Amino acid sequence: MSGLPIRQVAYFCADVRAAARAHHALYGSGPFFVADNIPVARAVHRGVERLHDHSSAYGQWGDVMVEFVQQNNPGPSPFHDLYPEGSGRYGLHHVAVFVDDVDAALAAFAAQGAPCAMRAEMADGFVYAFADTSAGLGHMTELYAPRPSLLGFYAMVADAARDGAPERDLITTIRLR
Repeated sequence: MSGLPIRQVAYFCADVRAAARAHHALYGSGPFFVADNIPVARAVHRGVERLHDHSSAYGQWGDVMVEFVQQNNPGPSPFHDLYPEGSGRYGLHHVAVFVDDVDAALAAFAAQGAPCAMRAEMADGFVYAFADTSAGLGHMTELYAPRPSLLGFYAMVADAARDGAPERDLITTIRLR
Protein backbone atom coordinates (compact mmCIF):
# COMPACT_ATOMS: atom_id res chain seq x y z
CA MET A 1 0.00 0.00 0.00
CA SER A 2 2.92 2.34 -0.56
CA GLY A 3 2.68 5.41 -2.75
CA LEU A 4 -0.70 6.62 -1.46
CA PRO A 5 -0.42 10.37 -0.83
CA ILE A 6 -2.84 11.88 1.66
CA ARG A 7 -5.57 13.77 -0.20
CA GLN A 8 -7.63 14.84 2.82
CA VAL A 9 -7.38 15.19 6.59
CA ALA A 10 -10.70 14.83 8.43
CA TYR A 11 -11.82 15.71 11.94
CA PHE A 12 -14.86 14.42 13.80
CA CYS A 13 -16.68 17.30 15.50
CA ALA A 14 -19.98 18.31 17.09
CA ASP A 15 -20.80 21.05 14.56
CA VAL A 16 -19.18 21.23 11.13
CA ARG A 17 -19.85 24.94 10.62
CA ALA A 18 -18.38 25.94 13.98
CA ALA A 19 -15.35 23.69 13.40
CA ALA A 20 -14.79 25.17 9.92
CA ARG A 21 -14.96 28.73 11.28
CA ALA A 22 -12.55 27.90 14.11
CA HIS A 23 -10.09 26.19 11.75
CA HIS A 24 -10.24 29.13 9.36
CA ALA A 25 -9.53 31.55 12.24
CA LEU A 26 -6.50 29.51 13.34
CA TYR A 27 -5.05 28.39 10.01
CA GLY A 28 -6.66 30.43 7.23
CA SER A 29 -8.24 27.35 5.65
CA GLY A 30 -11.31 27.52 3.46
CA PRO A 31 -13.66 28.66 2.13
CA PHE A 32 -15.85 25.71 3.12
CA PHE A 33 -18.60 23.82 1.35
CA VAL A 34 -21.06 22.16 3.72
CA ALA A 35 -23.22 19.18 2.81
CA ASP A 36 -25.92 18.36 5.36
CA ASN A 37 -27.36 14.87 5.82
CA ILE A 38 -25.23 13.31 3.08
CA PRO A 39 -27.32 10.61 1.37
CA VAL A 40 -25.72 7.21 1.91
CA ALA A 41 -27.66 4.43 0.20
CA ARG A 42 -25.98 1.61 2.12
CA ALA A 43 -23.41 1.50 4.91
CA VAL A 44 -22.01 -1.63 6.53
CA HIS A 45 -20.18 -0.91 9.78
CA ARG A 46 -18.27 -3.80 11.38
CA GLY A 47 -20.36 -6.28 9.38
CA VAL A 48 -23.75 -4.75 10.27
CA GLU A 49 -25.82 -2.59 7.93
CA ARG A 50 -26.52 0.71 9.68
CA LEU A 51 -27.87 4.19 9.08
CA HIS A 52 -24.98 6.55 8.33
CA ASP A 53 -26.38 10.09 8.49
CA HIS A 54 -23.61 12.66 8.59
CA SER A 55 -22.82 16.22 7.54
CA SER A 56 -19.45 17.45 6.32
CA ALA A 57 -17.65 20.74 5.70
CA TYR A 58 -14.94 20.62 3.02
CA GLY A 59 -12.25 23.25 2.55
CA GLN A 60 -8.68 23.60 1.38
CA TRP A 61 -5.80 23.74 3.87
CA GLY A 62 -2.64 24.42 1.90
CA ASP A 63 -2.15 21.52 -0.49
CA VAL A 64 -4.64 19.20 1.18
CA MET A 65 -8.41 19.17 1.63
CA VAL A 66 -9.66 19.39 5.20
CA GLU A 67 -13.01 17.92 6.20
CA PHE A 68 -15.05 18.36 9.36
CA VAL A 69 -17.67 15.68 9.89
CA GLN A 70 -20.49 15.30 12.38
CA GLN A 71 -22.73 12.31 12.91
CA ASN A 72 -26.43 13.19 12.88
CA ASN A 73 -27.89 9.90 14.12
CA PRO A 74 -27.20 7.99 17.33
CA GLY A 75 -25.55 4.60 17.36
CA PRO A 76 -22.42 2.77 16.32
CA SER A 77 -20.30 4.17 13.51
CA PRO A 78 -16.69 4.52 12.44
CA PHE A 79 -16.74 7.93 14.15
CA HIS A 80 -17.91 6.44 17.45
CA ASP A 81 -15.28 3.70 17.10
CA LEU A 82 -12.68 6.35 17.90
CA TYR A 83 -14.80 8.87 19.79
CA PRO A 84 -17.45 7.05 21.85
CA GLU A 85 -20.98 8.36 21.64
CA GLY A 86 -21.73 10.74 24.51
CA SER A 87 -18.06 11.08 25.49
CA GLY A 88 -17.84 14.69 24.34
CA ARG A 89 -14.54 13.80 22.66
CA TYR A 90 -13.66 14.90 19.14
CA GLY A 91 -10.56 15.10 17.01
CA LEU A 92 -8.65 13.69 14.06
CA HIS A 93 -10.68 10.84 12.58
CA HIS A 94 -9.14 9.89 9.24
CA VAL A 95 -6.92 10.70 6.35
CA ALA A 96 -8.17 9.94 2.84
CA VAL A 97 -6.26 8.37 -0.02
CA PHE A 98 -7.16 7.56 -3.61
CA VAL A 99 -7.04 3.90 -4.62
CA ASP A 100 -7.77 2.15 -7.91
CA ASP A 101 -10.17 -0.36 -6.35
CA VAL A 102 -11.74 0.20 -2.92
CA ASP A 103 -12.46 -3.46 -2.21
CA ALA A 104 -8.96 -4.60 -3.25
CA ALA A 105 -7.43 -1.87 -1.09
CA LEU A 106 -9.63 -2.89 1.86
CA ALA A 107 -8.39 -6.46 1.49
CA ALA A 108 -4.78 -5.28 1.36
CA PHE A 109 -5.24 -3.13 4.48
CA ALA A 110 -6.96 -6.04 6.28
CA ALA A 111 -4.05 -8.33 5.39
CA GLN A 112 -1.77 -5.80 7.11
CA GLY A 113 -3.90 -5.79 10.28
CA ALA A 114 -6.20 -2.87 9.48
CA PRO A 115 -9.73 -4.34 9.12
CA CYS A 116 -12.66 -2.68 7.40
CA ALA A 117 -14.51 -0.43 9.83
CA MET A 118 -17.12 0.58 7.27
CA ARG A 119 -17.89 0.31 3.58
CA ALA A 120 -20.51 2.69 2.19
CA GLU A 121 -22.16 3.38 -1.12
CA MET A 122 -23.86 6.59 -2.19
CA ALA A 123 -27.04 6.59 -4.29
CA ASP A 124 -24.97 7.36 -7.41
CA GLY A 125 -22.79 4.27 -6.87
CA PHE A 126 -19.80 6.10 -5.38
CA VAL A 127 -18.09 3.77 -2.88
CA TYR A 128 -15.90 4.76 0.06
CA ALA A 129 -14.59 2.83 3.00
CA PHE A 130 -12.70 3.23 6.26
CA ALA A 131 -9.79 0.90 7.01
CA ASP A 132 -9.24 0.85 10.77
CA THR A 133 -5.60 1.93 10.95
CA SER A 134 -6.11 3.38 14.44
CA ALA A 135 -3.99 0.76 16.23
CA GLY A 136 -0.90 1.84 14.35
CA LEU A 137 -1.68 5.40 13.33
CA GLY A 138 -4.24 6.66 15.82
CA HIS A 139 -6.80 7.34 13.08
CA MET A 140 -8.73 5.62 10.29
CA THR A 141 -7.79 5.70 6.61
CA GLU A 142 -10.57 6.49 4.12
CA LEU A 143 -10.34 4.88 0.70
CA TYR A 144 -12.02 5.95 -2.51
CA ALA A 145 -11.40 5.76 -6.24
CA PRO A 146 -10.68 9.06 -8.01
CA ARG A 147 -13.57 9.09 -10.46
CA PRO A 148 -14.25 12.29 -12.48
CA SER A 149 -16.99 13.64 -10.18
CA LEU A 150 -14.71 13.31 -7.13
CA LEU A 151 -11.75 14.90 -8.90
CA GLY A 152 -14.02 17.74 -10.01
CA PHE A 153 -15.17 18.28 -6.43
CA TYR A 154 -11.58 18.35 -5.16
CA ALA A 155 -10.68 20.84 -7.93
CA MET A 156 -13.65 23.08 -7.08
CA VAL A 157 -12.63 23.23 -3.40
CA ALA A 158 -8.99 23.97 -4.28
CA ASP A 159 -9.98 26.60 -6.86
CA ALA A 160 -12.21 28.38 -4.34
CA ALA A 161 -9.26 28.62 -1.94
CA ARG A 162 -7.01 30.07 -4.67
CA ASP A 163 -9.66 32.60 -5.59
CA GLY A 164 -10.19 33.55 -1.95
CA ALA A 165 -13.53 34.43 -0.41
CA PRO A 166 -14.75 37.29 1.74
CA GLU A 167 -15.45 36.33 5.36
CA ARG A 168 -19.20 36.52 4.72
CA ASP A 169 -18.78 33.78 2.09
CA LEU A 170 -16.68 31.48 4.26
CA ILE A 171 -19.38 28.77 4.31
CA THR A 172 -21.56 27.73 1.38
CA THR A 173 -24.18 25.02 1.73
CA ILE A 174 -24.14 22.45 -1.08
CA ARG A 175 -26.02 19.26 -1.87
CA LEU A 176 -24.25 15.99 -2.56
CA ARG A 177 -26.07 13.30 -4.55
